[in-house]
Amino acid sequence: MYYKVYKDAANEWRWTLYAANYRKIANSGEGYTNKADCLAAIELVKKSGSAPIQE
Repeated sequence: MYYKVYKDAANEWRWTLYAANYRKIANSGEGYTNKADCLAAIELVKKSGSAPIQE
């Protein structure tokens, strides 16, 4: 898996998470003015492995 960080059409930073087979499996859902904020959001996702699943 890997994250791709890029600027969108509104010139905001976004990220997309790709699986090993290059398929998109998650995205930022919002744009960030600062690249550092985008990277911080990626770190939050990385640390959320123990978050509970609700139905």
